[in-house]
Amino acid sequence: MSTMQAVTAHAGSAEIHLETLPIPELGAQDVLVRVAAAGLAPGMLTLLSRGAFRHLPTVLGHEAAGTITTVGSEAQANGWAPGQRIRVHPQLNCRTCAACTTDRDMLCAQQAMIGHAAFGPAPMPLYERYHDGGLAEYIRVPHWLLDPLPDNVSFDLGAKVHDLANALRALKLAALRPGSTLVVTAATGTMGTATIKLAPYFGIARLILVGRSRARLDAVSRLAGALPTDTVALEELDTDWTTESGLTTRLRHLLPQGADAVLDYTPDGPTTWQATAALAPGATMVHMGGNPTPCPFPALTLMTNCWRLVGTRSCTRSDVHEVLRLMETGLLQAENLITHRYPLTEVRSALHMLQTRTEPMWMAVINPSEAPQQRS
Repeated sequence: MSTMQAVTAHAGSAEIHLETLPIPELGAQDVLVRVAAAGLAPGMLTLLSRGAFRHLPTVLGHEAAGTITTVGSEAQANGWAPGQRIRVHPQLNCRTCAACTTDRDMLCAQQAMIGHAAFGPAPMPLYERYHDGGLAEYIRVPHWLLDPLPDNVSFDLGAKVHDLANALRALKLAALRPGSTLVVTAATGTMGTATIKLAPYFGIARLILVGRSRARLDAVSRLAGALPTDTVALEELDTDWTTESGLTTRLRHLLPQGADAVLDYTPDGPTTWQATAALAPGATMVHMGGNPTPCPFPALTLMTNCWRLVGTRSCTRSDVHEVLRLMETGLLQAENLITHRYPLTEVRSALHMLQTRTEPMWMAVINPSEAPQQRS
């Protein structure tokens, strides 16, 4: 078969398309992967509408796992062979600059994501060649983006390792001491649920989960297991909570001394800063939600409370390898995070489900190359 099905985006359109394209041709450093699972992230549609995709048309999707089918000569010399189970690391980097060699990959001037956005102003030759992503039957990537997938980790979960590594990076940046209390906003989304799964490995003593829906919060709180957990449903706050700091009041009621950290994954609205206002003196807020809402309080407030605000847009490769080790050893059991599976032909309805989340939905994947497993 010389063609494949792929989900694409085009310049001047906010719509996605299902197309038949040629299977990519390989260079010496490349591998061709038959995609068994591709992760879905609704944020890519937001970035598409904002013009963050620097190369269009493109195949969408920055999360993929599958089996190598063909290797170039350089890839073969580096130990890669057909039949190997792998996950694809989505981040393109130069690999030689100060950021890349000090575990700060996201600061590389060449930093971009396959099937996704590019962030720097510099010319990006890697992104020009490897901008196509994993929402397709096949993907071509350079061999250095491959990570072996442990045999005890499914392709579906392998495709979502990036989200778990993002949550791991956010938890590291929070610099929590054992016994800390952590507030997680947008807790019923992909990043929130990944954080809940990883929280025990950071010695967190108590979780406060913030989300829009009571029903979804009740469902997600079960992921915390024995970890003491409280929930705050935005739909249950007073109707004027957005203007009268209702979330801050509720969090302060639960945590009179303040939270040790807030991990904020909120994409818009007042939740980010109202949760920040519930921090204890000297505490940290880590933001990975892309919220454009301006900060409502002065820098004096930050100074007086000695708050630390940290922004991060991605994980590093070392975070990925740490997550893979946790899963390979069985210390991290995360297969139940995959709640929905779809064939490639249902990608539009799958993204709609992710954006509306009318039912409990943690992580969703597309299975392009085989019949999807039954949805949870």
